[in-house]
Amino acid sequence: MLISLSDLGTSIINLMGNSDEISETQEAKVYCDKSVMILLPEWKGILGRSLSGPRAISDFTGLKEREITEVCKRYPALINPYYLSLVKEKNDPIYKQCIPSKEELSDDFGQEDPLHEDPEHQKRLGVPSLVTHRYPDRILFRVSNQCAMYCRFCTRKRKVGDVNKQPTWKEILQALDYIRAHEEIRDVLLSGGDPLMLNDVLLEKIIKEVHFILRNRKNSIIRIGTRMPCVLPQRITPELCAMFKRYHPLYINTHFNHPNEITPESRRACEMLADHGIPVGSQSVLLKGVNDDPEVMKELMQGLVSMRVRPYYIYQADPVKGTNHFRTRVEKGQEIYRAIRGHTSGLCVPTYVIDAPDGGGKVPAIPSYIQEITYEKVVMRNFEGNLHEYPQIK
Repeated sequence: MLISLSDLGTSIINLMGNSDEISETQEAKVYCDKSVMILLPEWKGILGRSLSGPRAISDFTGLKEREITEVCKRYPALINPYYLSLVKEKNDPIYKQCIPSKEELSDDFGQEDPLHEDPEHQKRLGVPSLVTHRYPDRILFRVSNQCAMYCRFCTRKRKVGDVNKQPTWKEILQALDYIRAHEEIRDVLLSGGDPLMLNDVLLEKIIKEVHFILRNRKNSIIRIGTRMPCVLPQRITPELCAMFKRYHPLYINTHFNHPNEITPESRRACEMLADHGIPVGSQSVLLKGVNDDPEVMKELMQGLVSMRVRPYYIYQADPVKGTNHFRTRVEKGQEIYRAIRGHTSGLCVPTYVIDAPDGGGKVPAIPSYIQEITYEKVVMRNFEGNLHEYPQIK
């Protein structure tokens, strides 16, 4: 008997079939148990072999199991085998992003929710638990609390991976009701955790409902924030892309932080999305010891564009409790911006921003190229450091 753990996890695809009947696009792995064969999508098979327990992480890293246990009690860890394979040596840029560190417990600077995303910190009243409504015409909608790899610098470190904080269907319905009731909302960003941790059926159910609510609102769009193209690119399948294509205009915002994350697998995932007409943008976080180097960041941006991903933002790291060891000074971000602007294609230049604490929203932090504005002229400094004058209209 052949049983498929489909995206619902329970459907029977062929009671008397055999593994030869599985399409190549399913990229399924077959697990045999006596007379029952269970099919898992490739990405779920990889995810199922993730490092998460302190002992497994200790065996891989050589770190003391007791230290890892203390960190994971507060901030869960999970590293899937694909992303772990990108680690080349201890404390390299991939290692730092995924391996728990005792510094997470000693870093007391900052807040657990510095951006005031949770309802009790928002200025608007009556916002449901899964929604952040900071800007007039758009919201962030958290549909998952899980990720395929828990970034050690995460802004939502306070909640991701906590089994007690996984969104319920009741909470999702409350968020949908909020979108329905607020006609000013034209842009919904599905976030998490990672929305692509949901199976295809449940994910489509949410996307379909949001798309239906927004269908008659002028210039409405749906965005999905996911790190899957980077940390578990096998999650991007032809079936998933075909589903996304049914709900245009739909955009993917992904997240790459280092050139070593650009691999044949991640390139295949991003190009598959683009081939299905889904625009892909990437945001990066400026991280000490990971990408706080102008040449590294320029190589990353050029690599993203080469696989049809548009660099969108470089974020100054948020002052989140437990992540202070990743933060750089703002001057470093401006140095990196100057090294990119004018020194590579304009398509490779993202906006450097600070997400203002206390819910202030994103503020551009790019250096000023304008030196003086008078009635007669504008004096500006170009990427080479030379001064030029632009005549004002009179």
